[in-house]
Amino acid sequence: MEVTDIVDLKTVKTNMNAATKDEALKDLAQELLANGYISDIDGFIKDIYAREAEGQTGIGNYIAIPHGKSAFVNKIGVAIGINEQEIPWESLDGNGVKGIILFAVGNDNEGATSHLKLLSLFARKLGNDEVVDNLLKASKPEDVVAAFA
Repeated sequence: MEVTDIVDLKTVKTNMNAATKDEALKDLAQELLANGYISDIDGFIKDIYAREAEGQTGIGNYIAIPHGKSAFVNKIGVAIGINEQEIPWESLDGNGVKGIILFAVGNDNEGATSHLKLLSLFARKLGNDEVVDNLLKASKPEDVVAAFA
């Protein structure tokens, strides 16, 4: 499985204008809902925040990977947002976030396994500064996919 196999152009938003973490998460959850990945925004977001309480998802380099297992997930997927300005976010390097990769995974056994695979898949790519740089410069969904290719 490759990152490009998981990314759905319909759940990628570039040129986002969220001012807060909450706005960004709701914006991306709306894309997941509209495309059948989740069944309820509020329930899904609540599960994401439950995971956020366990530890920061800002991994540094202006990237966050919010995730959490949720019963409101219909199918495994990911929503990616590239925000115009930095959003305040708890992160490893103390910086805010401009690139958000929101994972949608179920809370069953398959979800748990997929969750770890997805995190590891994206973490490997996001460890490369060139990938991150291209991701943050993306102006259309195809650019986001190309950054991970």
